Amino acid sequence: MLRTALVALLFASPAFAQDSAANALASAGCGPNEVHFDVKTDKKQHPTAQPDTGKALVYVIGDTWYDHAIHIGTPPTRFGVDGTWVGANGYKSYFFFPVELGSHRLCTNVQSKHVGPIQSFTAATSFTAVAGKTYYFRTRTSEKEVSNLVELKLVPVDPAEAQVLIAAAAFSTFHLKK
Repeated sequence: MLRTALVALLFASPAFAQDSAANALASAGCGPNEVHFDVKTDKKQHPTAQPDTGKALVYVIGDTWYDHAIHIGTPPTRFGVDGTWVGANGYKSYFFFPVELGSHRLCTNVQSKHVGPIQSFTAATSFTAVAGKTYYFRTRTSEKEVSNLVELKLVPVDPAEAQVLIAAAAFSTFHLKK
C-alpha cells in the first residue's frame, strides 16, 4: 500500500508542478498556454485610438532583440491581462486594447507549444488603469544573456517615446488559431 502511494506521488509530482506553474503564470496575468494566435502585420497602417468613456487604453509594442535581428519565422508574442490573452504581436509590431478601471496584471510571452521554454520568455508587470488614460508598454530583452537565453522584459514607455516606436512599427491584427 505504501509503495503504491509512493509511486502515485512520484508520477503525480510533474502534474502538480505544471499546475502550479500554470497558476503562477495566470496570477502574473498570462492566459493558458493552449491558446495560440495567427498574426498578420501591416507596415502601412499605424492606427491609434482614444480610450472609451470610463475605460483606459493599453498599447503594447514589440521592441526586443528579435525585432531588430534578421526575421525568419519569429513566433508571435502574446499579451494577457488578468489571466486572459487579449492578442499578439508579430515581428516589429504593436496593437492596443481597452481595459476596465482598476489594478491589472499585464503579461507577455513568446507563443510556444512547449511549456519549458515559456517561463524564460515570459515577463509581467502591474499597473492601475485610470479613466481616460492611455498606457504604453514595450517588450525588451535584457542587456545580459543567461545560459545563452535572452531574458524578456515588459516595461512602461513614455507617451512621446511610444509615438516614435509606433511610427516605426507595423500594426498587428490577430485571431485565435484553430
